[in-house]
Amino acid sequence: MAGKFKGLMVILDGLGDSGITGFGGKTPLEAAHTPNLDALVNAGTAAMIDPLYPGVPVGTHTGTGVLLGIPPGEAAKLTRGPVEAAGIGLASEWGDILIRCNFASLEKEGESFRISDRRAGRISEGTAELSRELVDVDIGDGIKATLRPATQHRAVLKLSGEELSSAISDTDPGSAFQEKGVLRSAPQEPGTAAARTAQAVNRFMHLAHAHLNAHPVNRVRRDSGLPAANGILCRSAGKNTQLISLVKRLGLKGSVIAGEGTVIGLANMLKFHVVSEPGFTSLPNTDLQAKVAATLAALKESDIVFLHIKGPDICAHDRDPERKKSLLEAVDRHLAAIPSTDLVIAVTGDHSTDSNTGNHTGDPVPSLLYAPLGRRDLCTRFGESYCAGGGLGRVSATGFLCNMLDAMGYMHKFIPGESHLFTHIS
Repeated sequence: MAGKFKGLMVILDGLGDSGITGFGGKTPLEAAHTPNLDALVNAGTAAMIDPLYPGVPVGTHTGTGVLLGIPPGEAAKLTRGPVEAAGIGLASEWGDILIRCNFASLEKEGESFRISDRRAGRISEGTAELSRELVDVDIGDGIKATLRPATQHRAVLKLSGEELSSAISDTDPGSAFQEKGVLRSAPQEPGTAAARTAQAVNRFMHLAHAHLNAHPVNRVRRDSGLPAANGILCRSAGKNTQLISLVKRLGLKGSVIAGEGTVIGLANMLKFHVVSEPGFTSLPNTDLQAKVAATLAALKESDIVFLHIKGPDICAHDRDPERKKSLLEAVDRHLAAIPSTDLVIAVTGDHSTDSNTGNHTGDPVPSLLYAPLGRRDLCTRFGESYCAGGGLGRVSATGFLCNMLDAMGYMHKFIPGESHLFTHIS
């Protein structure tokens, strides 16, 4: 159609960072050599975006969900369990509880567990065999549990039965409080449903350890000097939900190029076309060349393509700023294969991740928007300190997406009944 451009949004997971002493106070992005990203921002406009609320850290499912067009009010209520389940194609019935899990290395101490590794050494092999021990298991009180492997050390737990609730607390204390050990799940609302669901999760923690501790996969891991994946940590319980997207509401055909289960889950829930190949991993070793090739192919069939790269976040979680810098440089080199003629290009991240601490932060994310007929500002380099003075200013992730869609020629004049698409009003 006349006046319409195709669009590409590159989502670099955990892109934003803090100053690194070894880089002279620069962030990994600022220290990286990124001539192609610099050329794009030099020919376009820069911004610092807040994924949800200014100063509030978010997870991948929230930050990426908003960039895919989920209204911020809906993204704020979205839990990780159903997203992870959609990412691995785990079928569920209405009323089932879906919980995001980690395989972890645990040591039993009486009736509790000490955590020696929340990710079991980022186990990447053998999780399917481990999970087969925990399918359709009767955990009492009329409740059955099924564990399915997801990306790397991650898994999804499905609880099925009558009168269940997702209003329960996590058993995973998080990396900052690992010394507390495995937490007991507790109901977060009055009534019997939440109480019996929390009790079911606590029973499953012990049952899972009993099944996994002596599993042959873990015997081999111990013999090889690797941490055993002999326990499960649970967080972010939820139920199935129907999601909407501004991108779909505007009638655009979208594709998502990803190798990370959470992002694939979001795309499946939103009914975007998903492209994922064996070489598309959630690690820094993902096949960037193949991802770019898949992106170019998808642009022929789709109006907008989202290319997601998880690696920068993993590097920051591992507190490895040097590797994050190198990966950003590799991404920049591969992006050179994408022509900017007649294409609106946005580059951003779902959140910031501090390579000093390994934690997500509430810092805004450096972002750029290039459009063939778009505005230009005075920003000449792509990085946190440079983008802070960009022409788009400090904007919400939803606002950034709207700017992109407007540059593509798809946004229409505001209609009062559409407020919920752009604000936190649900």
